[in-house]
Amino acid sequence: MKIDLKTPSAVATIYIGDEVIATRLPYLLQGQKNFVLTDENVYSLHRAFFEKWMQGETVCVLPAGEAYKNFSSLQTVLEKMVGAGLKRTSKLFAVGGGVIGDLGGLCAALYMRGIECVQIPTTLLAMVDSSVGGKTAIDVGGVKNVVGAFHQPKEVLIDPMFLGTLPDREWKCGIGEIVKYAAMDVRTLTALRENGGKMSKELAVSLIENSVRFKAGVVSRDEKETGERKCLNVGHTTGHAIELAYGLSHGESVLWGMKLETMLAMDAGVCKRSVGEELISLVDNALSLAPVGAVDLSTLGKAAEKARMDKKNVNDESVVMSVAKDEGEWTLLTMPVSEYAQKLQELANKLS
Repeated sequence: MKIDLKTPSAVATIYIGDEVIATRLPYLLQGQKNFVLTDENVYSLHRAFFEKWMQGETVCVLPAGEAYKNFSSLQTVLEKMVGAGLKRTSKLFAVGGGVIGDLGGLCAALYMRGIECVQIPTTLLAMVDSSVGGKTAIDVGGVKNVVGAFHQPKEVLIDPMFLGTLPDREWKCGIGEIVKYAAMDVRTLTALRENGGKMSKELAVSLIENSVRFKAGVVSRDEKETGERKCLNVGHTTGHAIELAYGLSHGESVLWGMKLETMLAMDAGVCKRSVGEELISLVDNALSLAPVGAVDLSTLGKAAEKARMDKKNVNDESVVMSVAKDEGEWTLLTMPVSEYAQKLQELANKLS
């Protein structure tokens, strides 16, 4: 399956299927110096992949985890790229989940003012969301993705073979991003509805293409997130605050963010109640997937302060959330920071 994501800055070609590595990677590796970025987990789990395809290439292996999506890692990788003697014709191959994709994309955007990047996502979350669209970033000062650039990958190679080693928590993380699409995409909502609102690994894999097509369509119309692309941030304003405050995975945090923001939207009369209740039911079903851990939201009102730095905000006094409005419709909900924190704490108290 081939999808062309056309934007004013570039055309990113996305390939999805069981044979995309074998059919595309040899061609992409030919004719120039290459640099491969991955993390310790991926390198350990997929060593045979690197030995087969990346022989003779410079491979940089970083520690795994969001904690390493920072300036120190950025400097380390850029220095290794310089040491490898990369040229402007070189390609960077980012093989990993969201952290490696975000960091690798940013390194490609910065090196010699921009070299080609090939995204090879190895997690469900990266396949359905972060590898597509050209957003690259690192975290700074406790704020997620606050330093970055838009840099479309040359190609994205989505091969489900990598999912065979994915732990349950990473499945749940990716499922969180798929459920997010239900707030704005009728096809995703319908697929989940026809499955009784339940999510399984098999259904998740079947929705990869649909998720990518939806996001590619949005990005092609609004690459720099000046309007429509903000819809892809459903659940993310509060989700990022929860992720930073409580250390949940990104996908789990988005699920909690989507639940809480949908409740806020219903209370504000912005979201149609029947739609909001269905979305919350989908979120609850996803949150019930293993592993299930206790989440203490008793300090959520205080944690909500972290939402002040969300990139959708237009000033320091208000928080802007992307929320569902009706089936296949979304809107922005703006709320003063103090009211947002108070209402979130009230919801947290009810849920505890």
